[in-house]
Amino acid sequence: MTKIANMSKSTAARSAVDELVDQMRQLIGERGLTVGDQLPTEKELCEIFGASRNTVREAMRILKTYGVVEVRPKVGATIVDNRMSSAIEMFSFNVMNISLETFSDIQGFRGLLEVSSVEVLFDQITDEDISDLRRINSKLKEPSEINVASEHDFEFHTRLIRVLRNKAILDIYGLMKPVILRIMKNGKTPDTFKTATFEEHEGVISALESRDRLAYQYLMKSHLENGIVNFDTSENQ
Repeated sequence: MTKIANMSKSTAARSAVDELVDQMRQLIGERGLTVGDQLPTEKELCEIFGASRNTVREAMRILKTYGVVEVRPKVGATIVDNRMSSAIEMFSFNVMNISLETFSDIQGFRGLLEVSSVEVLFDQITDEDISDLRRINSKLKEPSEINVASEHDFEFHTRLIRVLRNKAILDIYGLMKPVILRIMKNGKTPDTFKTATFEEHEGVISALESRDRLAYQYLMKSHLENGIVNFDTSENQ
């Protein structure tokens, strides 16, 4: 009975905090508060919502985790917009281990962005874009550790995504960086990046340069799928 009573109290406490979080977010909207504006003080929030100090503090902690507020000593709570960086941190934490299923899902999603968007890519790509892609790809030939090589690989694909001129897509791709880097490094060596990855990128660039849509789709799809050959489950245990 005591255990059930404790669980009920815990659930009630969480519900009170969740409700207060919603009320505080509503308050931000109603008052038109934006980045840089300050929230009412802890004492004022207690009075406004009739909540305890502990409930207000817990709600504030949740808003901070969401990247909505930042609490500073002697300053109080200030509205910020760290939602993307907070999401990246949480995403990074949840992809410490990559299963074959996750690998396939992520590569499939990348295929939607980098293969299926062929018409938009070819309509918008410029000679400057192609030059940048070739410059970035040349970095793979430089002596480097696998972590650096994977960063160059990611930079190449990010630069390609930029051709779409869509900030939302670019932000999503950036959000996926931790897991994409792990996929890029999986089962590879620095020499793999210098040879196979470099050459596959060059083929993609040549197809873009010659405006050969079919060749581009085939080469990029093959490039993304080739990673399955290198997939090493022992690295993700």
